[in-house]
Amino acid sequence: MTTRDLYLSAAIAASLSLPALADEHDEDEIPWAVAEVFFELNDTDGDLGIHALVDGEPWKRMRIFDVNERRMLGVRARGRLRRQGVTEIFFESAEPTFDELPPHVFFRRFPEGSYEIEGITLEGDELESETEITHAMPAPAEPTVNGIPAAQQCDDEEPGYDAPVIVADEYVIAWQPVTTTHPTLGSPQGAPGLGIVNYQVVVETELETPGGEFTTIFSVILPPDVTEMTIPEEFLDQADEFKYEVLARETSWNQTAIESCFLTGEE
Repeated sequence: MTTRDLYLSAAIAASLSLPALADEHDEDEIPWAVAEVFFELNDTDGDLGIHALVDGEPWKRMRIFDVNERRMLGVRARGRLRRQGVTEIFFESAEPTFDELPPHVFFRRFPEGSYEIEGITLEGDELESETEITHAMPAPAEPTVNGIPAAQQCDDEEPGYDAPVIVADEYVIAWQPVTTTHPTLGSPQGAPGLGIVNYQVVVETELETPGGEFTTIFSVILPPDVTEMTIPEEFLDQADEFKYEVLARETSWNQTAIESCFLTGEE
């Protein structure tokens, strides 16, 4: 799904429900308002990536160091932007499929532990926070639409396309609470007691407009005790073919997404 542009705003909103940073800082260092490095798993496509969200005082330089204190990212503002300052930045890595980059190789590349995010403000003060990376990935949610399980193949140009046609007055995406880590990747695997902080549901459809093809998106972040969402009628009225995604996010920000699709019909 083309939901990557939503993750920045979603992650910022999600940060309101996550524990505040509890790092110790030198007296002359300013902690970032948000400083998170985390993993995202697309369980449907079979790929993993590393993401980061950093937000704080206006800065001209930002660096991220891995668990071995080796710099893995450096950003420096230049020219007019250096005078203006940057406050917020989000990135996501490439996400090759497991055929290209197996999960155990990915996790070995980014070991568990404390990652440090440093910066320099426009006034020359130091910004610094630490964030803990873990290899605990949420198990994928198992969503249904009006009780119909997720389709396995949503590309209508590929063999096995099986988007269900659902005829109903309303459409509800629902799933059981995610309570364990992923059964086959990460560490620990299949462990109970996973702390989910929120779910994100994204629904999208493609429209033909005078300006060309347009993707319209409905997205919502739900607290951990809410495991269903009714798609607004106004959104459904736009088309008859929809893709959707349910994403489970745990306390370290690691998140697992599953994608599917359905068609609407008339009674």
